[in-house]
Amino acid sequence: MHIAVNVRFLLPGDKLEGIGRFTLETLRELVRQQPEHTFHFLFDRPFDERYLLGPNVVPHVLGPPARHPLLWLAWFEGAVARWLARHRPAVFLSPDGFTTLRTRVPRVTVLHDLAFEHFPQDVGLLVRTYYRTFTPRFARASARLVAVSEATKQDVVARYGIAPDKIRVVYNAVDARFRPQSEAVQQATRERYAAGHPYYLFVGALQPRKNLQNLLRAFDAFKTATGSPAKLLVVGRTAWQAGPIFEVYRSLQHRAAVHLTGRVTDEELVQLYAAARATCYVPYFEGFGIPVIEAQACGSPVITSNCSSLPEVAGPGAACLVDPFSVESITAGLVRVEQSAEYRQELITAGFRNGARFSWAESARRLWQEIERAADLVERCEGVRE
Repeated sequence: MHIAVNVRFLLPGDKLEGIGRFTLETLRELVRQQPEHTFHFLFDRPFDERYLLGPNVVPHVLGPPARHPLLWLAWFEGAVARWLARHRPAVFLSPDGFTTLRTRVPRVTVLHDLAFEHFPQDVGLLVRTYYRTFTPRFARASARLVAVSEATKQDVVARYGIAPDKIRVVYNAVDARFRPQSEAVQQATRERYAAGHPYYLFVGALQPRKNLQNLLRAFDAFKTATGSPAKLLVVGRTAWQAGPIFEVYRSLQHRAAVHLTGRVTDEELVQLYAAARATCYVPYFEGFGIPVIEAQACGSPVITSNCSSLPEVAGPGAACLVDPFSVESITAGLVRVEQSAEYRQELITAGFRNGARFSWAESARRLWQEIERAADLVERCEGVRE
């Protein structure tokens, strides 16, 4: 078969976040697992050669670069639709939740979350309008849907009335680089980033849904309550609507204990997870939450939210669950983890056990099954028409 794939989230350089990571890792495995099939990677800009993942990958650059709602329309409903009409692949796979409505090629679309439905104020008007107009239409037009968690699947079923048997859950995972580090590496990491002190770690883009305002307030209260010398490291790029985060940061009593590192490399991120007293990831909505399982794989205790997909992903008893809307609840979680080495070890042990559920190879295998089902569904329909 010839499979077309939307790969616009495979950005040059070390810029991959959640959707980009899912795209890269599942495709790496698909290309390896299915060498007899050809994958046509549709880029929206000049690409990094390292994303040509095998000899059965053919790259295509289609303009314009799709990074704005009007350009999304131009790319998906224009350039991509024309390419599909000209080449007629067996299936069009789109790992980022968008697809085209202007094709008869069967579509497999991956939906990561419907956060914009629950918290529309967190995205701009044009983006929100595009999401709310097209996402339900994409879901209905696709032959098969993939959700990255059971929570996202149930959300799609409830919001859009999609039949549950049209949706397959395919989890994210972590690669082998995310693993515990030696005590010497951990100590060197603490020296480099926290002047030798213990630290708590947040990983994620600085944007409203990640709930950094409440985490910062909770860390400030934790410092006052315990007198702990611990620092808080905030790792990630500044994204959208980050102004309120910096306002809270400037108001902190213990602001000197909070360090904003910006983006780091994957190698540095592994070291930061492994040396952290705990990873604190408390968004108020998440489709999956890759930092949770990355932290667990590196031997970091995890404090995370008790809502959306996060309890499902963190696993039973493998994370300290808190109410992300309550500063007091987050503070209590920090205090509990800080004051009990035994509890931290329980979380580490349970986290390692939880990680065994996630595998990029298995995720790719499940994704391929949905590609085959989409192709087979169209073949059966055409057979009936004949």
